[in-house]
Amino acid sequence: QVQLVESGGGLVQPGGSLRLSCVASGRAPSLLTMGWFRQAPGKERELVAASYWSPTATYYADSVKGRFTISSDIAKSMVSLQMNSLKPEDTAVYYCAAKFRGTEDYKFWGRGTQVTVSS
Repeated sequence: QVQLVESGGGLVQPGGSLRLSCVASGRAPSLLTMGWFRQAPGKERELVAASYWSPTATYYADSVKGRFTISSDIAKSMVSLQMNSLKPEDTAVYYCAAKFRGTEDYKFWGRGTQVTVSS
């Protein structure tokens, strides 16, 4: 089992920034690929960014490229999502997730943290 604990989130004005962090425990981080998902009301959950513990092994959804940055610290088993130039459409519950390397499905999930972008 992998446990994921998120922190960060909150209310921010359009154009502002927020930082989310997630700490993983239970398994060696090198076994995992980490991701950030979000789900807005009435919409499907979507993968926003993913990382395999390297700044060059990352993925971003088109909707956040150039605005969001995923970073990781394998020594701390921590993955962060820096969100800049936030827009109202970024409003959602953000979830940290993990999957074992080489597998398709993210099987481990944090509880989620609310991000609201509003003036």
